[in-house]
Amino acid sequence: MSFKDSVTEYQIEVNGINLCYFEWGAEYRDHGPTVLFTHAGGFHARMWDPIIRGLQGYHIIAVDLRGHGRSEETLLDHWEVFGEDLSSLIAKLDLDRITGVGHSLGGYALTEATARHEDRFEHLILIDPAIVSPDQYHQSSSSTEASSPETHPATKRKSHFESPQAMIDRFKDRKPYSRFTVESLHNYCHYGLRKDSKGYRLACSPLMEATVYLTSKSSDKIFDSIRKLQLPVLIIRAQEPSEDNPIQNFSASPTWIPLVNEFRNGRELHYPEQSHFLPMEIPDEISARIAEVVQS
Repeated sequence: MSFKDSVTEYQIEVNGINLCYFEWGAEYRDHGPTVLFTHAGGFHARMWDPIIRGLQGYHIIAVDLRGHGRSEETLLDHWEVFGEDLSSLIAKLDLDRITGVGHSLGGYALTEATARHEDRFEHLILIDPAIVSPDQYHQSSSSTEASSPETHPATKRKSHFESPQAMIDRFKDRKPYSRFTVESLHNYCHYGLRKDSKGYRLACSPLMEATVYLTSKSSDKIFDSIRKLQLPVLIIRAQEPSEDNPIQNFSASPTWIPLVNEFRNGRELHYPEQSHFLPMEIPDEISARIAEVVQS
């Protein structure tokens, strides 16, 4: 069976919402670990395909977070809800022996979920997690940003395309997408669109993407979760921000540099030549690092 044919798509109701997830290697579920993948904001579960291909022989699940991919569209007030969704999914699927792999927003969400179910996890891999310094977070659990989602620059994104290929053609020479591998860009466009009466629209709407950005610093409770974890945690961090390399254009890492020291059992790998989207730029390298952790 080919890699493409070996995946099964499911819908599951958790935390009052329908989430989509994809499963590979169901036959290995009772014979080894589960690798659970969560994507960055604005993307979807199938961004992991090139990395998952290098991990055959394991039970693997990749989740479309709420408002992304083929999961139910909904807005939000704070990022904690992503962790709540994952916690419910893990319990409902009765997953254990998990190695969690989360990129950006997905890293934040998996950290929250792991803190709720640490007994079900063996390892946590955070790829450039969108976790900033404690002093950048608001103290309340809802966003107090002055800007509204409707006025955020993300809402100005082109949201409709004639076809997935039209989306590829639009993005292939533009940063950050021009740094993606051909397959990563293909997957972003083919699985990141939904059909509608006008052709195809972004599965993660510009309004949803704006809401994700505006609520990214809505609560510092993430550090309560970080400090209680005892399992091994690997942080894979991209190039550091500078005047010529700002976080705002996704060239640099949003991760608080001392974050690794907040974990009781943390270590770090630094890729100073890669942007925040390093899973889409060096998927084979990332897959190899994940395999090392799962096998350890």
